[in-house]
Amino acid sequence: MHASSPLLPLLIFLLAIVIAVPLASRLRLGAVLGYLGAGMLIGPHGLGWVHGGSTLDTLSELGVVLLLFLIGLELSPQRLWVMRRQVFGYGAVQVLVSAALLGAAAFYGLRVDGHAAGVIGLGLALSSTAFGLQILAERKELPSAYGRLAFALLLFQDLAAIPLIAAVPLLAPGAQAAGVLWPRLLQVAGVVLAVVLGGRLLLRPLFRIAARVQQVEVSTAMALLVALGTAWLVGQAGASMALGAFLAGLLLADSEYRHELESNIEPFKGLLLGLFFISVGMAANLPLLLREPLLIALLVLALLLLKAPVLYVLGRTGLRAHGAALKLTVLLAGGGEFAFVVFQLARAHGLLDAAMHQRLVLAITLSMALTPLLVAAAQTLLVRHPQREQRPFDDPSAGAPPRVIIAGYGRVGQIVARVLHAHGIAYTALEHSIEQVETSRRYSGMRIFFGDPGRPELLRAAQAAQAEVFVLATDDPETNLRTARLVRRLYPGLKVVARARNRQHAYRLMDLQPHRVVRETFHSSLVMARQVLETLGFDAATAAAHVERFRQHDESLLRSQHEVYDDEAKLMQSTREALADLERLFEADAAESDPTARAAARVSPQPPDAAGSA
Repeated sequence: MHASSPLLPLLIFLLAIVIAVPLASRLRLGAVLGYLGAGMLIGPHGLGWVHGGSTLDTLSELGVVLLLFLIGLELSPQRLWVMRRQVFGYGAVQVLVSAALLGAAAFYGLRVDGHAAGVIGLGLALSSTAFGLQILAERKELPSAYGRLAFALLLFQDLAAIPLIAAVPLLAPGAQAAGVLWPRLLQVAGVVLAVVLGGRLLLRPLFRIAARVQQVEVSTAMALLVALGTAWLVGQAGASMALGAFLAGLLLADSEYRHELESNIEPFKGLLLGLFFISVGMAANLPLLLREPLLIALLVLALLLLKAPVLYVLGRTGLRAHGAALKLTVLLAGGGEFAFVVFQLARAHGLLDAAMHQRLVLAITLSMALTPLLVAAAQTLLVRHPQREQRPFDDPSAGAPPRVIIAGYGRVGQIVARVLHAHGIAYTALEHSIEQVETSRRYSGMRIFFGDPGRPELLRAAQAAQAEVFVLATDDPETNLRTARLVRRLYPGLKVVARARNRQHAYRLMDLQPHRVVRETFHSSLVMARQVLETLGFDAATAAAHVERFRQHDESLLRSQHEVYDDEAKLMQSTREALADLERLFEADAAESDPTARAAARVSPQPPDAAGSA
């Protein structure tokens, strides 16, 4: 299809986005796979509606640039320094070991020379920053432990792409200038240093000037100018434009303009990044896949299977959890966008022939297209077959008996433990998640042990017989009830303070007659309700009194409904009666506190519904 107007390709892109992305999201495949499918469909190897060009390549690259700028805004130099071990330690190991395995496979399997094998290995060792970060953002997993490790690996790969791109011309047949590499690297280092120093001196004053204008378009233009200008400057030095944008974001991460920058650039990033994914899909040479299906399939499998063990071992070492290591593996096992640049340079300098270049590009594209599917499959596998660690539970028997045992060291258990620690009260915390135990020990040094608190032998080792209070803080209702039954049977004199997920869970716990049942969101909801009343104009004392009256009423209702909670008809009737009682209660409070209301009530008494809505 030949475009009669430059506007037509843009219309086709937008149409593909609004059709393919919602369809992929409805099928739970993710937006990235929708973009890829749209690119394959409308591209030169599909329906041929749109052919690539320099304009498309530039726009799609801008999407990656803005993505890295926003990622830089989420970090800060201090946080990056904290991540140095993951970035330069785990990142270097992943790139070097993966490159060695892939290079050896290319040398012996594809029959290429040593220089070409080295370039292929290093190019394929790089994963897709755009795909990985977009998938993490869609799943809201970037702040997780495995998300942070994935970002660290991707950041090192972006850094490693700089010397790799600079070294490709030096590996070409007949290249003599081996000493050219160091001047280029020094040039890149000098530009990066200039960006860092200049950014600290100039960026805040520039944004202060833009903020004084108080026009959104000026602030947006300033944000784009900084992101794209820094990317262009670093790109001119021979480094990655994405790295320059990341540095610009990093320099602004601690500024007061961070949130405004994010909101201004987010719409541009989303659309331009979508164009990048579409352009990747357009590059897929589907006729080549039909001509050489076995060879292409072997290339994709070799890429995934040779990188996967390296990533999994790093994940297990850094995250200490099978599930997190598996998700890290499937996220980063595919190829990346920098490989396209590396292999294009290798083709231009005679390291790769045209046929090999097309095969590698197609294999990378297919591996990127498989990434969202592999991530979804891994998530489904982990949900359906959760992995329980087989290591034996820790032995908490050493030391004096604790006064308190805390079962479950999540959000609730940690707060209880910190309060006890502040008062010098001896406690022992039991947690069935190994990663939670390891993280808590590393950061807090609290007395926490691995094991299922619902196991009698662990409770005996924790010296439950000598404890005074058992805090049941696990977040799974069934595990919670099972542990409560066990503690009530083995240690009937132990006082149990139990966490309840909701009213039904509270009723079932009350059947076991614990010392206290605490609904996990009840008290925080009361605090919020009091603040809402104060915001509406109630004075603090009145708002607190009304909320306290409601608390007493609801706890009384909970005790009375516990007697009938297994009879739905009686439970519904009790709820309706309680609502009417509560309305009359607050009507009486209002009448007592307001003489005018008392007089009006004596002259013209209102029904409960009318009074409740007044």
